[in-house]
Amino acid sequence: MVDLSEEVQKIFAPGKGLLAADESDNSADTKRLAPYGIEIGPEMRQKFRDMLLAAPGIEEYLSGVILYSETLEQSANDGTPFAELLRKKGIIPGIKVDEGLEPFPDSEKETITKGLIGLPERLNGFYTKYHTSFTKWRAAITIEGDQLPTAQALVENAKRLAMYAFEAQNAGMVPIVEPEVLLDGNHSRLRAREVITKMMHVLVGALEDHSVDLSGVIIKSSMALSGKESGRTDTPEEVAEDTLGALQEAVPKTIGGIVFLSGGQIPDQAIDNLRAICKVARTKPAPWPLTFSYARAFQEEALAIWKGLPENLPAAREAMLARLKSASEALSG
Repeated sequence: MVDLSEEVQKIFAPGKGLLAADESDNSADTKRLAPYGIEIGPEMRQKFRDMLLAAPGIEEYLSGVILYSETLEQSANDGTPFAELLRKKGIIPGIKVDEGLEPFPDSEKETITKGLIGLPERLNGFYTKYHTSFTKWRAAITIEGDQLPTAQALVENAKRLAMYAFEAQNAGMVPIVEPEVLLDGNHSRLRAREVITKMMHVLVGALEDHSVDLSGVIIKSSMALSGKESGRTDTPEEVAEDTLGALQEAVPKTIGGIVFLSGGQIPDQAIDNLRAICKVARTKPAPWPLTFSYARAFQEEALAIWKGLPENLPAAREAMLARLKSASEALSG
């Protein structure tokens, strides 16, 4: 198996992180474009991705971008294929390889992630044709009182994440494993911490059981946050304490690194919480490098300004660059 530690180090280049631009066609249309009154369809998805990926200066703040398969087949407005454009900027192209969620047969309110069938062939295709260096697979973990998540759902999702990670490493790419603990619900921050801790224990066990090289794995983690319907807004210091507490309890120091998802937080909140986490990680030294892997937190303002209109493109990109700069500065705590 390839030694992937060098690629991991590139992803955690000082002051840099990841842009998650891996929305499926449907998500890009319904969750990104349509809410801002932007026409949907492949042509506008290409323009949306050009707004993000061809923006001058993003290489100052981004080490990598997680892409969706359609994006690999598309080119920037100047005709350069997106993966090639990123590499020219010194940004590593990555690829989301799961195929979305499906109901978990043992628990109707929970999901598991599909995509293992044909995965080795897809991975080899992306690596050979587009020279992608890392990959991502997401699981979604629901909290509902003390009933959810069930142990069975945690185990099945962890097993699939581990099987994917093994295949990704086998194909020469760094796997990002993302067990997202969803913000939906009225749970407390402490309950979120408990679930993150439990999920990470199960995940690490599954990775070890499947002979995955932990030094060549990146974990994409949620932050410990009170549920959206709880009526509570946690302070950045509370979020930092409980997020790092969960990770330091469950994630071994041999893991290559941890990136955080914004997971429905508003942009200011996602960046303030990241700053607090990185600050605490210096005083209670975290054994792994930390950075961001944000989607909406970088895109929302840009989309609201752009609205699909060419004349708004410079201002939209400027707004996105300002958010990237803030996230980069947050890494210093």
